[in-house]
Amino acid sequence: MGRFIDIGYFKKAIKVRSKYAKTRTVVNKMHAWELGKEYYDGKRINGYGGFKYDGRWQAMLPKLIKRYKLTKKSKVLDLGCKKGFLLKDLNILIPGIKSFGIENHPYALKKAVNCKSKLIMSDYYKIPFRNKYFDFVIAFNSLYMQNLGDVIKSLKEIERVSKKSYIVLASGENDEERNRFYKWTLIGTTILLKKEWKTLFKKIKFKGDYYFSSAKSLGV
Repeated sequence: MGRFIDIGYFKKAIKVRSKYAKTRTVVNKMHAWELGKEYYDGKRINGYGGFKYDGRWQAMLPKLIKRYKLTKKSKVLDLGCKKGFLLKDLNILIPGIKSFGIENHPYALKKAVNCKSKLIMSDYYKIPFRNKYFDFVIAFNSLYMQNLGDVIKSLKEIERVSKKSYIVLASGENDEERNRFYKWTLIGTTILLKKEWKTLFKKIKFKGDYYFSSAKSLGV
């Protein structure tokens, strides 16, 4: 098992998150699970409320670049790349880096920005690359939309194709905190307690670094 690492979280939307945590219903989750225009670029209560590039990753990526010693010779995968915003900023910070993105939402890939990376449509648990191909794999809040079985398969795939990795998963310290997260999230499905995630890592021998996104960290 790797290390718990906090690279900083996007705090700007805390008030907005808190507002919608109290008003979202199962109907909003149904709209979100279409994983199309309404989820990404529709009303905020049904998703992102307009998923637009703003360069925010340029503030967080330097920490990852330094920690994992990424250079233009590195091969990097963003698993759950959505519209490619992280990859666009990565290419700005390290011109010439060999980067790839995998996404299972067709709408997001169709609307992807020009990020100088190869974007691939695939399930997260079927990464079409050979063993240890990537120097670094990041999966930022993308895996827990899946059921537990597919999350486990995805973690095993990350372990297979990566030399180093960093993942962010949905969690909580206790049931009350976990339930608050579940009430707010639209497509979050596998939300385990922190101790449960750590047990899972040990059982499947996952060695990547990790961070737990929670109701507390999100401000909901």
